[in-house]
Amino acid sequence: MIMPNIAMFIAWGIITALFIDTGWMPNADLAQMVDPMLNYLLPIMIAYQGGKLVYEERGGVVGAIATMGVIVGSPIPMFIGAMIMGPLSGWVMKKFDQMFLDKVKTGFEMLYNNFSAGIIGAILAIIGFYAVGPAVTAGTNLMAQGVNYIISIGALPLANIFIEPAKVLFLNNAINHGILTPLGTEQSLETGKSILYLLEANPGPGLGILLAFMLYGKGSAKSSSAGAAIIHFFGGIHEIYFPYVMMKPALFLAAIAGGVTGTFVFQLLDAGLAAPASPGSIFAIIAMTPRGEWVSVLAGVLAATLVSFVVAAFILKRDKSTDEDDNLQAEIERSQAMKKESKGISSQAAVSDISTATIDKVIFACDAGMGSSAMGASLLRNKFKEADVKVDVTNSAINQLKDGSNLLIITQQELTERAKLQSPNATHISVDNFLQSPKYDEIVNRFAGTEDSSTATPTPTATPTPTSSAVKNTHIVKMVVLYDNNTRGTGTMILDKLQKEAKRTGNAMTMEKQAIEDGVIDDKTTVFIIPNQLKTKVTVSNSEVVADVIDDEELNNLVNKY
Repeated sequence: MIMPNIAMFIAWGIITALFIDTGWMPNADLAQMVDPMLNYLLPIMIAYQGGKLVYEERGGVVGAIATMGVIVGSPIPMFIGAMIMGPLSGWVMKKFDQMFLDKVKTGFEMLYNNFSAGIIGAILAIIGFYAVGPAVTAGTNLMAQGVNYIISIGALPLANIFIEPAKVLFLNNAINHGILTPLGTEQSLETGKSILYLLEANPGPGLGILLAFMLYGKGSAKSSSAGAAIIHFFGGIHEIYFPYVMMKPALFLAAIAGGVTGTFVFQLLDAGLAAPASPGSIFAIIAMTPRGEWVSVLAGVLAATLVSFVVAAFILKRDKSTDEDDNLQAEIERSQAMKKESKGISSQAAVSDISTATIDKVIFACDAGMGSSAMGASLLRNKFKEADVKVDVTNSAINQLKDGSNLLIITQQELTERAKLQSPNATHISVDNFLQSPKYDEIVNRFAGTEDSSTATPTPTATPTPTSSAVKNTHIVKMVVLYDNNTRGTGTMILDKLQKEAKRTGNAMTMEKQAIEDGVIDDKTTVFIIPNQLKTKVTVSNSEVVADVIDDEELNNLVNKY
């Protein structure tokens, strides 16, 4: 839920660092974006991503609707509420469709889709307003009370056990300005400085975590951590590292360890600030440090950085999981076992097994689809260009892969089985390292037709199309009804009739409808049904085609033919 939205957190951090009253370029007009982005945009996008992971776009939309309930029903930023409502809403929508979608009469699909999602979203938003929002608020208030109590009994370093997790839940301002600043102000009036100003403002814990991601992180989290570290440490926007901790909840331990260590060193060296440091930039902290006490303050920041770095590095180096949560991974493993039992999953293909006659697209896939896969795709794209190979090469997140026999999907070895689950009909190649693999040259030679003839595998010829409807076309695996925005209803009715006949005759072929705007995957394994008015809008040369809208008898014959 967090990883695809890192860019939004960075954008919000930049706007905040620059334009708030205490920022580097104060601008009251532009600063008006800060609160709406924090309170609405970020939670809604997190919820959308959570719902989408469970039930694609439909789950994402319902998750976004439902999250408005927890946002409005709570006075604090609702990131935890969004993480609850997004996946929950996607799951509820998915289960509802499983019960009722196949009972919808032909012609009523759009009515059902819109109203069912709208009604369920509204109900969940009300539940979020009255139940989830208040529950999350109560939990965060309890943490704030814990901070206050620890300070009152003098166990100051232990306060970070509550402060650091509360910060990551975006309660940093509530704790700093609502609890620590008022208490610190009283102390500063008496002694000229207060350690309480440093408890939440210390950038060390966050910096250590971001440095660990720079060295031991994965994908987009690793590639974006350097920029986030600059915004955090020098810009003073601590919120920029919160998503990195939420990605791997074990990193709460790193933040706590760094915070406790920093406060212990501050207390040991009698450090303190003369006034609050806002934003929590290292420059603002130095500016608020009493004359001659910079060493004690910087020592606490450095100690917190080192300890949080060590703990975070240990966690990230030992973490062998992907960016999916445990429940999703368990579901993947269960699905994998079921598929192996029912139809079997072939082992990865050798390069010599690639049928270049049917493959027109190469996809590099990784968890996020933005980091290592993008670099691998760039390398192979350049090699194809040098060899004058005209094949599209792109990159994608594994959970966004489409299926098709015209695809060659390249993944790192530990991710190949997940990619097969997402795209079972594609050809899959595994590599050890996206940045340097000898298989790239083999793939280029295979497509360029320059491989050693002694090792080359002849490309199988396609099964000819039978002319009689009594003979099955066994090479056809999918039937697609094409439509555009003006003929959606016709496509739905044709598909409905095809599926009913297939169900009656026991035909298990994949049948679906597709908008011509989405692009047509033209291969020998697909038969397209193209309404008469679309014949001039789409060109299909390799696939089998049935033109015009056909009657019930012809539809039945079509199902029996394939």
